[in-house]
Amino acid sequence: MSAGDRLFTPRFFLMSTFTFTVFLSVFQLIPTAPFHLHDLGGGALASGLFLGFLTFASAWSGPFTGAFADRFGRRRTLVTASLGLAGFTAAYAVITDYRLLLALVLVHGVVWSSLLVASAAYLTSILPPARRGEGIAYWGLASVLAVAMAPSIGFWVYSHGWVWLCAVTTALNLTMAAIAWSMEDDRTSGHTHGAFDVKHAIEWRVVALSAPLFLYTYSYGAVSSFSAYYATELDIHPRAVYLTTMALVTLLSRPLTGRFGDRIGHRRLFMPSLVVIATGMVVLAFADTRGGLIAAAALFALGFGTAYPAFAAWVMLDIHDSRRAAAFGAILAAYDTGIGSGSTVTGWIIGRWGFSPAFGVAAALAALALPTFLLVERRFGHSPWKPEPETTPPPGDPLYAPAPFEE
Repeated sequence: MSAGDRLFTPRFFLMSTFTFTVFLSVFQLIPTAPFHLHDLGGGALASGLFLGFLTFASAWSGPFTGAFADRFGRRRTLVTASLGLAGFTAAYAVITDYRLLLALVLVHGVVWSSLLVASAAYLTSILPPARRGEGIAYWGLASVLAVAMAPSIGFWVYSHGWVWLCAVTTALNLTMAAIAWSMEDDRTSGHTHGAFDVKHAIEWRVVALSAPLFLYTYSYGAVSSFSAYYATELDIHPRAVYLTTMALVTLLSRPLTGRFGDRIGHRRLFMPSLVVIATGMVVLAFADTRGGLIAAAALFALGFGTAYPAFAAWVMLDIHDSRRAAAFGAILAAYDTGIGSGSTVTGWIIGRWGFSPAFGVAAALAALALPTFLLVERRFGHSPWKPEPETTPPPGDPLYAPAPFEE
């Protein structure tokens, strides 16, 4: 393997550390904020709006913040966004009106989206093209590990008071800013001049290509919010058996599937992963035992954990390096809108018709992801951008050979 194909470089580990800190901070805040909003006098609706406002503000601003990060510079965006998040969490400590807090969350979501898209674009720019899928998969483990740890830490800190939780998350956000400050500047972002033209700055083509992500991430919003409630309804213990299984399967499978996608082609891996996601949701809709929940979670995690790295790597094949944050912003718009919609609509369906119909709707939407992908790919699958040259693997090393541009 040539030096240019090295995946685990100091810059990769620095970016992974940054991402771990990002998610360690925000996922201490997300599960505890509804309790604080309730203490401030907000009802159940207000408590649920914290995550909803954060998610939808992030999703709908993603295409704009991504285009901005490409122009402003991704490293500078990471530093500025980290400092902004520190300001938000510090302000949450002193705000006593839950309505003001919810209003601030909307702005928080916009800054959060700029950090997410700049992170993904920066990471992609330092990966060898021939190992991009594997690199995205390994990098994603940093967020998976943080999400697994953060809620327990957050509730422990929250037991000592809301101000302490805000202080800890503010300190983590300042740590993020310090890590981002120490990064090298990326090569091509931050050098565009002239007026900001929304029509040309946003990657509308990637917005269209990302439609399947909305359809299958709806399922993630459903299971992340209601799988534990479903287990309780079935009197299955532990209640988090679905989520625990999903996390373990994701951790074990993602590096292997990411590497496999680089070998056979990311599109070829993405399409069957959509089928596996839909199958997992069908199994969940009919599951009524612990074994059924575990099987459903394993299938769903295998498909879901594979789909995003494969899709992102496929899309980036023909996105110019100077436009990657805009492209990830378009992906984020579909991804987070799907999660937020899945969480909100599934709760309404459960209230009226029960868990099985609710998960059945999620399965039906996930099943539409593959035909939708084939449809939008036919219309929008080619870009006017010239693909960047792929790194040539050493002779006789087929594992890291770049996938064909169009499989």
